[in-house]
Amino acid sequence: MNTDRIGRRIAYWREQRGFTQADFGRLMGQTRRWVQDLEGGQRQQDPRLSVLVRAAETLRVPLEQLLTDTTPSAPTTGRPPAEAAAVIDVLYRDVTGDQPLPLDTLRRRLTYCCEAFQACHYGALGRDLPDLITGAGKAAASSASGKQEVHVLHSRVLQLAASFLHKYGQPAAAPAAVVADRALAAAERAGDPVAIGAASRRVAKSLSNQHQPAAAVEFAIGSARRLHNDLAAAGPLGLSTLGMLYLSAAISASSMERTPDRVRDAVEHVDQAEEVAGRQGADMNADWTNFGPTNVSLHRVDVLARFEDGWSALEAADGLDGGAVQGLKAERRAGHLITMARAQLLTRKKEAAAKSLVEAARLAPEEFKGRPATVNLVKGVVGATAKPSGELRALATRCGLQA
Repeated sequence: MNTDRIGRRIAYWREQRGFTQADFGRLMGQTRRWVQDLEGGQRQQDPRLSVLVRAAETLRVPLEQLLTDTTPSAPTTGRPPAEAAAVIDVLYRDVTGDQPLPLDTLRRRLTYCCEAFQACHYGALGRDLPDLITGAGKAAASSASGKQEVHVLHSRVLQLAASFLHKYGQPAAAPAAVVADRALAAAERAGDPVAIGAASRRVAKSLSNQHQPAAAVEFAIGSARRLHNDLAAAGPLGLSTLGMLYLSAAISASSMERTPDRVRDAVEHVDQAEEVAGRQGADMNADWTNFGPTNVSLHRVDVLARFEDGWSALEAADGLDGGAVQGLKAERRAGHLITMARAQLLTRKKEAAAKSLVEAARLAPEEFKGRPATVNLVKGVVGATAKPSGELRALATRCGLQA
């Protein structure tokens, strides 16, 4: 029996199920090092059949998939869903020509699109955002529209486009980075500190999505330091922007391999955001951020879960004010439920994880369409559950999975 090939197949199916080595080790009742050795063919010369049977059950694949000589090829990245593809396509169109729309009209359309984003109505956003991108681009390019407010509005439209594309992971990573850079350029053209800070957060997110988390942290913190005085003096808009830069740094830091220093740094960035939220004094939705003490607390849970410290994440979640969480927009509440499912899976609370996912899908069905990270989490929960409930199986089916 070729143990190297078996190890590679186990690694392949573990990744397909969205498990880290630590996740898979917990499900097998073993350590991460044990999984590393197993996947490297070093556990033993001839792995016990019982180990392979259990691995196949945990990964929800036939045993033959671990024993066959042909390792399945990895799936192609593919295109994002149609609503995201429509936004990507419009990024490269010529915006010159027709007379630009009035700024009041563009502002109303931007408000509608921001509300759609926070309500997780991504299909509606995909229909309306392309025209808004074109309209804002025409206004900014018009020689008659050289005002600061035009470039601020253009930047905010591009920021929304970047946040929307970030939802779709690697298939949209490159165009998301392009539009984030354009948003920052428009903000700098306007010279508006709030717009610059908000756009910088999108650039940091793009860096992290392109596997440069250290650069993302450095960029976010550097922007916060450079803009600190201006943002601190700009009221809720400025404070929300400053706080979200710190939270962006924390999330990027938590996407790196866990070390004591990285955990400390990420928690420190959350603490910095908490201090800003304290100065703000209450939960708000300035510049569509949902920033405030409650959102900071949700990010603290998220950071711990991303570091695969599920128990600490659940402990942090115990301190949340349920009423305050319910007061946040659907996009944040659904994101928190997905984070809870991740933490619950890490701690082998499989039924609770399934319940969190089903609740998130009920609140925001479109969070589960074309979202690689979310779909992989559904895979993980289904794969870890011996007898998935009907609701979980239905959710998996909607995600295009077998359950």
